[in-house]
Amino acid sequence: MCIIGKDKLKELIENYKCIYPYDYNLLDGDSYVLTVKDETTLNYLEHKNLISYEIVFTPPNYVAHLTAKSKYGRMGLSFLNAAKVHSGFVGRLALEIVNLSNDRCPITIKRGDPFMHIEFITREGASSPYIGEYQFQYLTDEEVKMYIPILKRVFPNYDELAKMWFKNRPVPP
Repeated sequence: MCIIGKDKLKELIENYKCIYPYDYNLLDGDSYVLTVKDETTLNYLEHKNLISYEIVFTPPNYVAHLTAKSKYGRMGLSFLNAAKVHSGFVGRLALEIVNLSNDRCPITIKRGDPFMHIEFITREGASSPYIGEYQFQYLTDEEVKMYIPILKRVFPNYDELAKMWFKNRPVPP
């Protein structure tokens, strides 16, 4: 297992839409910096979920890990969610945060602010794609349709997986 470098990450993005849309300027060393979909203000001790602007897809031979930009930790934001994105996951990420600032002031994160690093790590062994309830979270039908050809290409058992992924949601036409 290893974290993939910028050149390989760029290939993954271009071949699999691992980050969509993506901005080359947000490739940061061995990671990509996800941005915030909507402006959010957190009061002291308030908990909210921030949604990434970008869609994330983790191909079968990878997992992804998240690390917070230190700027926000220094402001007093604490990140509550697990820092793993499963193989096969497609969707926008919900980033769970709470304001624990020492000065007890509100903290505002603006739409488009660089917020969280995502690193893709190679994995060994058989693929075990994500089949949980958050598959395709915060995506429109059009966005889901954009990923179906990619999922069919990378998962030979797509038809079986689709039954689980779409059991509570119709397959977009």
